[in-house]
Amino acid sequence: MAVSGIGGVFFRAKDPDALLQWYGIHFGVTMEGYEPWRQAAGPTVFMPFASNTDHWPAGKQWMINFRVTDLDALLSKLRQADIEVVTNPAWDAPETGRFARIQDPEGNPVELWEPPVE
Repeated sequence: MAVSGIGGVFFRAKDPDALLQWYGIHFGVTMEGYEPWRQAAGPTVFMPFASNTDHWPAGKQWMINFRVTDLDALLSKLRQADIEVVTNPAWDAPETGRFARIQDPEGNPVELWEPPVE
């Protein structure tokens, strides 16, 4: 295959510097100078959804999904930072893992995914 992975996620922001700092503080996703964030190897889902999906807010064209290793610890940290966390047991399944959703400071949807233990 000519494509070996996702090279970047690019989106518009009202305050790019503040938003990048927020992602760095809460998720460790940083761009130091021109050095890109290095992520752990693992699955990446590339999935277009129908234009009328209710999986994320109708006014948003995209949602990022971060793969995490300890969802409970991350959710605790986010709640301590007064970030609203949404969970739903119906989203979780042994074959797909566990999920939670938040919004970044600009209202962009962020899904957190803890894959199932293999």
